[in-house]
Amino acid sequence: MKFWHFSEQSMHPAWDKIEGPTKVVVDNRFCDPEVAHKLYKRYLDEWVIADKLGFNIFVNEHHASANCMSASCLLTLAILARETKNARLLCLGVPIANRMDPYRVAEELAMIDVISGGRLEIGLVKASPFELAMSNQNPVGIMERYWEGHDFVVKALTHKGPPFSWEGKYYNYRNVNIWPRPIQQPMPPMWITASGPSTGRKVAELGYTMATFFNGAGTKPLFDAYKETYLQTHGTPAPIDKFAYLAIAVCGHNEKEVKERVDKMLPYLKVQPRTPKGWINPPGYESVELNASALKMGKTGRMNFGLPENPTLQDMADGGILFAGTPDQLYEQITKFSDQVGGIGHDTFFGTGRSAPARICGEKEHGVTGSLNRARGRRLPPRPQGCAYKSGQQ
Repeated sequence: MKFWHFSEQSMHPAWDKIEGPTKVVVDNRFCDPEVAHKLYKRYLDEWVIADKLGFNIFVNEHHASANCMSASCLLTLAILARETKNARLLCLGVPIANRMDPYRVAEELAMIDVISGGRLEIGLVKASPFELAMSNQNPVGIMERYWEGHDFVVKALTHKGPPFSWEGKYYNYRNVNIWPRPIQQPMPPMWITASGPSTGRKVAELGYTMATFFNGAGTKPLFDAYKETYLQTHGTPAPIDKFAYLAIAVCGHNEKEVKERVDKMLPYLKVQPRTPKGWINPPGYESVELNASALKMGKTGRMNFGLPENPTLQDMADGGILFAGTPDQLYEQITKFSDQVGGIGHDTFFGTGRSAPARICGEKEHGVTGSLNRARGRRLPPRPQGCAYKSGQQ
């Protein structure tokens, strides 16, 4: 199992001051630029620590949100491409259906791969529904736009030779000529996120790594659909490294430290759903399959973890939402969930929340996130690497 350190780079000091939604319509006066400056430095420093400890790096982006100040995952990765030495650098991802110019996206991806020495991993996502407000896109037909953007980026990155033209429904370019080309040939590895089996089958046909976030009980049928289609398409079983899962992870040296750190993480679960109602699941955004499944299960909105009211830490661990404990306890929780869903090759640790203030002025420690990375890095990664592969073979 490969491990990835992830943070949404939140403006968490503002959460208690905001009444109502924390996205789209939130007043930007709640974002103090001086506080944001210190937080950005802290988050970047923590990724550098993760690199030194042997973790890979995962960066996302969102827009008009107090939950995530990363307005461009490619800007963050451009910095980390120079500041880190060994980590794989994953953008998961670039909201290609919301971006106006996939040509520029392809250029930036290639440039990051070259600066990093060939460590980039590409993730293209359709973006969260609330971000359609900023891009002025119609949610109906968003996947058609997404797949054209995807096809263009792949063509631009893999093309060798003189310029080519692109005449599509959504994008038109007279002269496409990527300089520099990526180091990884024919292109860096591609990831795509999925929640339901229909998207999982499409990702399997393409042979990409599939990631799913907080999917809980929906993970096994998703993974099963991918495995079935991958075998039919490629003639061999899907390798374990084609499966990635995102959950919150909290680690401490003892029970008291774990509880303190869980208390700092839990506010995220309360803040995350605070989206204007009209942008939680606008008509046309989700597939008919996913909406029908949600209605049958009694789910409302878009983010519903499928947990009982007032869930215990055990409920959240069993549901694949939050793993919390000492390194030994995390090992047991993660491998148990991996076995339940059929094997996970990439564990993307989610480290957002009210971590203790970082000491960013040249000091060694970086609050809760830095010390939790050290605890995880020193004791956790070696064992699940073998266990995940065992799970994938069962």
